[in-house]
Amino acid sequence: MDAEQALERLNQLVFQKTQQYLDDLTAQVFRLSWENLTYQETAQRLNTDEKDIREVGARLFQQLGSILGEKVYKRNFRAILSHHFDASLSAPENPSRTFIQKRIPGTAQYYSEPLGDTTLEMVLIPGGSFLMGSPEDEPERMDREGPQHEVTVPSFFMGRYPVTQTQWRWVAGLPPINQELDPDPAYFKGDNRPVEQVSWHDAVEFCARLSAHTGRPYRLPSEAEWEYACRAGTTTPFHFGEMITPDLANYNGNYTYNDGPKGEYREETTPVDQFGIANAFGLCEMHGNVWEWCADHWHDNYEGAPVDGSAWVDQDAGEDNSYVLRGGSWTFNPRNCRSASRNSNNAGARYDYFGFRVVCSAPGLFPSP
Repeated sequence: MDAEQALERLNQLVFQKTQQYLDDLTAQVFRLSWENLTYQETAQRLNTDEKDIREVGARLFQQLGSILGEKVYKRNFRAILSHHFDASLSAPENPSRTFIQKRIPGTAQYYSEPLGDTTLEMVLIPGGSFLMGSPEDEPERMDREGPQHEVTVPSFFMGRYPVTQTQWRWVAGLPPINQELDPDPAYFKGDNRPVEQVSWHDAVEFCARLSAHTGRPYRLPSEAEWEYACRAGTTTPFHFGEMITPDLANYNGNYTYNDGPKGEYREETTPVDQFGIANAFGLCEMHGNVWEWCADHWHDNYEGAPVDGSAWVDQDAGEDNSYVLRGGSWTFNPRNCRSASRNSNNAGARYDYFGFRVVCSAPGLFPSP
C-alpha cells in the first residue's frame, strides 16, 4: 500500500469518527511519515518549522490512538494501520477492536425536523441483528448486562444528538398533552448543551407534544434500539474501541478504563457537538455527557427480555416504577459510559445528568433523502 492509498483509507476512517477529513498540513505530515521521512526532513520538504511539524504529528498519532484503541507512535503507525486496513477488508462482518466500516461517508440518510429557529436532525438507523449485552470477559462488566442474547431490530430514525435546551424550549411552548413542562429546567445553561433535570415523564411529554405538532410518532428508544444504535456494528466496549479518554467524551476523567489515560474532569455538561465524533451510523454523544432515558421498565438482567427490539414494559407496573437509562454522564466514571452499561431511576427523578434523545419508527412517512 502506497502513501496515497493509505491516506485515502485513513481519511475514511477519520471521517466516520469525526465527520471531518484531515486538514491539508496533517495529510502532508501523514503522507511523508508513511514514506519514512523524519520530522526534520518533513519540515524541510514543506518549508515549515520543525516544531510545528512535530506538534501536528503528535496530534495525528494521538487521534489515531483514540480511534483505534491502542497506543500509536510514529515508529509503529504504519504497521498498526496496515493491520487494521487488512483486517477491515478481509473480515467486513466481524467487527475489529475499534469499529466496522458499514457506512460510506456522505451516504447516511436523515431528515431535519424544523423547530422554530432550530432543527432536530434525525438519522436513519438501518435494521439488523446484534448481540445485546456485554461478554463475560469485558473489563468492569456488571451482571446486569447479561446474559448476552441476539436481538433483531427493525429500522428507525434516531436523533443525532441528545435533545438540546433550545429544542426543549421550543417544544415546551407547544400545547400540553398530559402535563406541564418547565421551559428551562437545565442546571448547566447553554442553548446547545443537552437539556437535563428532566424526568422520564417529562421526556415522554416532550415526545407527545412533538408528535402532535408534526403528525409523526416520536417516542423514547427501547433499550435494545439504544444499544444497537450506539454500537453501530461494533462489539467493543465503546463504539470507537476498547478504551475511552476525556478527549473523546465527557465523563469523570479522574477515573480510567482498561488502561486508558486520566484526563480532564469538566464537572458539567458540554455542548452536544463539542467532540465532533460520530459512530458508523452517524450518531454523536452516545458515550457520556448525560444519561439517556429509554422506554423500558428496569429489569435486573436480560432473562426473558424481548428479542424483537421492542421495549420491555411491565403492564402492571406503577406510574413511578424505575426506567432504564443509558450512556453514562459527565459525573460518572468511564465504565458507566460503555455501550452495554445500564442504569435506572424512578420515572419522576430529575438530576443534572439525566437527558434523552428521541426516535421515530415510521420511515415510510418520509421522502427518500
